[in-house]
Formats: sequence, structure tokens, C-alpha cells
Amino acid sequence: MKIVILAATGGIGRELLDQAFAAGHEVTAVVRSPDRLSRPVRAVRADLADADPAVLESAVAGADAVLSGLGARSSAEAGVAWRGTRAVSSAMTATGVRRIVVVSAAPIGTVASPGRPNPPRRDPGDGFLMSRLATPIVRAALRKHYADLARMEDVLRAGPLDWTVVRPPRLTDKPLTADYRTAYDRNIRGGAFASRADVAHLMLRVLGEPESVGHTVGIAG
Repeated sequence: MKIVILAATGGIGRELLDQAFAAGHEVTAVVRSPDRLSRPVRAVRADLADADPAVLESAVAGADAVLSGLGARSSAEAGVAWRGTRAVSSAMTATGVRRIVVVSAAPIGTVASPGRPNPPRRDPGDGFLMSRLATPIVRAALRKHYADLARMEDVLRAGPLDWTVVRPPRLTDKPLTADYRTAYDRNIRGGAFASRADVAHLMLRVLGEPESVGHTVGIAG
């Protein structure tokens, strides 16, 4: 497949790049710093917080799918996920590319956004401790990051693309296992962790699962 990876030098992006390359896919990496890429792939330099539409259109034209590891690394960067997703969605629409898979976060189903001002108070997959204690604490600590991801999901729901959103809990740097649990449109009961490698594996896997289009997918080890 011809795959475009956004933020291919980030934590999820590096795993996507390594696994897609190892699987023999033809990869284009959209990054701010091409010199930091771990594999010899086609690179397109772009700052997705304020990208040139023509550059993004040239990056995605002819692709079978776009995989996004976009996410703010600090509060100051909050906004990059939804702005970058909006920009790449426009580029995909202009060039006729439809399939996109993005990474979000497990608590986002309960985060208010312009498109979902009254979300559920708890995710149907969360148990008592997670929904009443852990999630509210984490959501408050990462308020700006989660608001960014919630708006990113708004962009996809409002647009014409064939999207899938992967929502992991706390990420780790443990190696790939491919032994993880998943669920559509809910978090995983008792699932507190997922490795970045397994999240990337799932994002690549769902490209071959048309039933995942238009759904969020919870994942946990």
C-alpha cells in the first residue's frame, strides 16, 4: 500500500514508520525534521500546525491511506492535532484520498468539544475506579491536550473521509506483542496501558478492516 504517515518522528509515528517499512509498504513521511527519520522513505517537510495546503496535497496525492500520530508534546503545542487533521483532511479531499486512521486517547469520549458539547459522563467500557477516579484526574491534568484531541475527532466526524480513531490508555515503550484487546466505540475494561508499538500495529491492521470505518477503537494490553 501507499501510506502517508503524519508526525513520523514522534512516539507513535516512529513505530508506524518502522512497522510499515518492514511490511513493505511504500511510505511518505510528513515531518518537521526529515533528518530525524529512522528509515529511508520519501519525506515531505511540513509543520502541521500551520501547513501549506499545496505541500500537503503533494504529500497525500495517490496514497491509499493516511496514518496520523499527531499530538501535542506540551501544553504550548496544544492545537496541532485538530489543526493538522483539518489541513490534511482538506488535502485528502482535494486529491481524492479517503482513508485515514488517527490516534487519540481513551478519555476523549467523555471530553466536551464544539461538535459534542454534551458527551457521556462515562465511557461504557470503563469500570468504577477508572470512570470516577482515574479518568477525571488525568483529564484535568491534560485538559489542553484532550481538548485538542476532542476537536480533532470533531473534524473527522464532520468531514467526508473514511476515518477510524484509535483510543489508547496510558502509552508505554514496551515492545510489540500484537497481543492486545480491542473494542469498538468503547474503552477496554481494566485496560490501563498499551504500548506504542501495539497501537501502531492496530492502526496498520484496521486499514484492512472496512468495518472499522466511522468508529473509535479502544485498545489495551
